[in-house]
Amino acid sequence: IMEQDKTIGAITWMDITVPEADGLRDFYKNVVGWTTMDISMGDYNDYCMVSPTDNVVRSGVCHAAGSNAGMPAAWIMYINVANLDESIAKVIAGGGEVVNGPRKMGEKARYCIIKDPAGAYCGLFDHGQAKSIEHRAESKERKGQRGIEA
Repeated sequence: IMEQDKTIGAITWMDITVPEADGLRDFYKNVVGWTTMDISMGDYNDYCMVSPTDNVVRSGVCHAAGSNAGMPAAWIMYINVANLDESIAKVIAGGGEVVNGPRKMGEKARYCIIKDPAGAYCGLFDHGQAKSIEHRAESKERKGQRGIEA
């Protein structure tokens, strides 16, 4: 089970990409007590790190291979944005750069890794919620028509 806060501006995920993910997975299993869920990447596995007390996926440990080759060996937080393309334009205009992506995740979500003007890395994550936001707005409108506060 993975709980995600989809609020714009919220930190939705953290992961680290390293050349030797198996060893780092074992390090955090020992230090923190996380259990793991293997995620097949074809020739190798990346890992979701799971809290042992509530069985919630908390983070990821990934190999620096495939589309993750060249990623910095640092914990990267992913911040929710309303529109990835607009955020990327603002990153570039503000002196930052996109270092990986944008990449698609699932049917609607997209993300990228940026380097800010100070040299720090983070991810920007767009859940692709446009349709669900419109649906919620329509639901509120229908509730209002029936005399129920939205």
